[in-house]
Amino acid sequence: MRRKLNIALLLVLFFQTVMTGTAGITVAAAMQMTKFRVYQNDQALREFTTEPQSIAYAGKFRYSHVETIAGRSWVWDNFPRYKIYQNGQTNPNWEFSSYDKALTVAKKLNNVHIRDLENIGWTYQSYAKFKVYQGDNTRENWSFLTLAAAKQEAKKWGNAHIIELTTNKWVWGNLTDAQKKAQRAANPIYQITVDGLPVEEKPLYSFLFDAINASAPISGSEVRNVATGKIVHSNAPNYLVKKNGVIVTSSLSLDAAVHIAKKTPNAEVYFKGNVYWSGIPYLTVFQGDNKLRAFNTRSSAVAFAKAYSNSTVRTSEGRTIWSNTKRLVYMGWNGSSTSEAVVNHVANTQGLSIDSPTWFELAAADGSITDTSDIAVAGAFKEQGIKVMPLVHNQFNKKLTTDFLKNKAAQQAFISNLVAKLAQLGAAGINLDFEEVAGSDRTAFTTFVTSLAKAVHAKGMQLSIDLPRGSLSWNHVTAYDHAALSAVVDTIIIMAYDEHWSGSDTPGSVAGLKWVQEGVKQFLSYGIPRSKLMLGIPFYVREWKLDSSNKLVGNRAIYMKEVPKLIADTNAQGVFDNESGQMKYKYVKDGYTYLFWAETESTVKARIDIAKAYDLAGVAAWRLGYESSELWTMMLRIK
Repeated sequence: MRRKLNIALLLVLFFQTVMTGTAGITVAAAMQMTKFRVYQNDQALREFTTEPQSIAYAGKFRYSHVETIAGRSWVWDNFPRYKIYQNGQTNPNWEFSSYDKALTVAKKLNNVHIRDLENIGWTYQSYAKFKVYQGDNTRENWSFLTLAAAKQEAKKWGNAHIIELTTNKWVWGNLTDAQKKAQRAANPIYQITVDGLPVEEKPLYSFLFDAINASAPISGSEVRNVATGKIVHSNAPNYLVKKNGVIVTSSLSLDAAVHIAKKTPNAEVYFKGNVYWSGIPYLTVFQGDNKLRAFNTRSSAVAFAKAYSNSTVRTSEGRTIWSNTKRLVYMGWNGSSTSEAVVNHVANTQGLSIDSPTWFELAAADGSITDTSDIAVAGAFKEQGIKVMPLVHNQFNKKLTTDFLKNKAAQQAFISNLVAKLAQLGAAGINLDFEEVAGSDRTAFTTFVTSLAKAVHAKGMQLSIDLPRGSLSWNHVTAYDHAALSAVVDTIIIMAYDEHWSGSDTPGSVAGLKWVQEGVKQFLSYGIPRSKLMLGIPFYVREWKLDSSNKLVGNRAIYMKEVPKLIADTNAQGVFDNESGQMKYKYVKDGYTYLFWAETESTVKARIDIAKAYDLAGVAAWRLGYESSELWTMMLRIK
């Protein structure tokens, strides 16, 4: 699917450069390129050309932020700064950007605290110091900060008493002497237990006050109503101070536990499984599943994480807000295009990792090179964080290539001049696309690629090579020694398209999904590391023309972005083709029947899913400009 640069194109490039200046074209077109990426937590959502556009879009989502694509500088976010917890639990509605907003809500709730997520501990707390009981019973809203407030409520009820939660003592009651005497004369029903077992030396008590006082000196004791089975008072130290998940100590009251935790680095206070106070910073950097370090601020956490591969920044709830874990590499070929068109292609993308413009061609067997590279374009892409790996091809001329591979001096000149030019461009490397190479040149081609790889690597650049999907049954007789090539190049790209091509004698899909998957398996069977393998995917379809006798009389390539209009204009009828995994469309016009297998957002996603399923390095699209911009939003999100 490659096309050679022609004289007309070279004249166009020359004319544009002379008349307007390539840099001028590039600057104007570069303004269309996306510069900001919107994330929800660590999931990329969409890219924009301007900061206001990106912020406006990000504001539609919770936990979103905006970064520059180049350098990943943090521009904006709507992450909460303050968070309310009630009895150690929280919810998304209790997250706020300002302390005042959090405080307004918190003051309407009982047993809460506010955490400044950029600090440890509390910035506000209203945990009860006193609790009202009526006999054995209490209510959720009978918890109070002051004794005066507790008394005000307790006086509304008969047989009421107040427990001070800090000391766990009965500090007030409204029983008359006569009522106390009557309760002490009643049948004894209160039993003191430890670990659920009665304390033998302690009798049953009739009056709850007496049972509570008797249990106070007994660590871990509880008062149980034997008539109802209900635990009505507890001296168990249920507030646990933990460090690294290990219990350091326990306490009867929250205040006492917090007092200890404040003196213990990275400690937390637990009650009934919930964290009531934390001395651990809200954010932690992980590398894989290994904790590296905790941070109070997002800026310091992200700055630290950037120094480690496969790292993430996670909140204490486990929500990942930033990551540089492995993502698919997205590469796009431009084909033979003007500099302005190349930039427009890239401006249409989101999440593109590598662009490969067709800038170099083996011009003759003496190793001379046709060079249409544009240093301004290369520089513009680098500024946007996109690597440039230009494509070099052999005109798909078998004889020319054979003569070239026989000439060591020609190869040395070609490699030397190409690598020097790549270095001048500041390119990340080169994409080698030598097709139609004679099978008899297998050894010579491997030797050439090895020499090219050494020269490229010596300049700190990389070499990728495009290989046809082929077949295990005959790949061994082609010019491509997969195992040998994989040992010297950095990336092998499977050109997993043209299952049915312009020269096919039967209609069919450009790249059926089963055929693609089988091709991946075959390349892996050559021993090519998954990290070196990328899947080439098509952004085009082929339409087949059949006459009235159902004989194939022609075909043509159609851009992927043109398919919806073709279906609408022709009223083409589609059925799902299980073999290809695509919709197969058919329409009749002027006595001819036309067939095509549609390439859609869902089939592109399916191809990317194949790359993910086999843990490949990424995907490469032939070619940019054939697709709609909406496709890249989906691709960015699943990258």
